[in-house]
Amino acid sequence: MADERETLTWELFGTASRELAVQVADSGYRPDIILSIARGGLFVAGALGYALGVKNLHVMNVEFYTGVGERLPMPVVLPPVPNVVDLSGANVLVADDVADTGATLKLVRDFCGDKVAEVRTAVVYEKPHSEVACEYVWRRTGRWINFPWSTLPPLVDEPGRVAEAQGG
Repeated sequence: MADERETLTWELFGTASRELAVQVADSGYRPDIILSIARGGLFVAGALGYALGVKNLHVMNVEFYTGVGERLPMPVVLPPVPNVVDLSGANVLVADDVADTGATLKLVRDFCGDKVAEVRTAVVYEKPHSEVACEYVWRRTGRWINFPWSTLPPLVDEPGRVAEAQGG
């Protein structure tokens, strides 16, 4: 069914993030830095940071999806861009919620390039058509995913303004 969806609840996210952290720990990889891809990767990076004892978290804001199944022609890095000096020589774990096309993960992985000691990727979900094969994946699916942080509509329709349906 085309509209069949995978649903991740907050409770299941707790399980998923812990199991993802176990994969990283069991592999022997010890990240110095967790680089989250905002916005969905923020939740994943925070959970992994706590589970793996990594306090050094960085954020890279990449815009690609503009709606359900709608995306820009290519991912775009939004400012502020992480300072490469902060990543230099580190073991970096790139965290995101999903590797759909893999274009965003590829952009961030390539950004790290040869500046870091090693870069690996961790995602909650990986789609079969992703151009990046992540080292750490909780679940693989071809379905659209309802994440607990993005399933409900925003409470504001533009920054600072409450949406009509919310009584504003």
